[in-house]
Amino acid sequence: MAHMVFLEGGPDELPERVVPAGNPGEDVKIPHRGGYEHFRRTQRRQDTAEGTLPVYEWWERTEIAE
Repeated sequence: MAHMVFLEGGPDELPERVVPAGNPGEDVKIPHRGGYEHFRRTQRRQDTAEGTLPVYEWWERTEIAE
């Protein structure tokens, strides 16, 4: 079952900052502009309209192979 997380960092133009994630603690991978933005869990939490959510911080981008 997916749970919601708050994304911090990465490209400013990401369409959403509150997104569903898979298993708690697993990295989140967001498709964006021909690649993926990768986010890792932190120990922090963020108050949002969806409630207080775990913060996932951007750590890398990978390109989609053609």
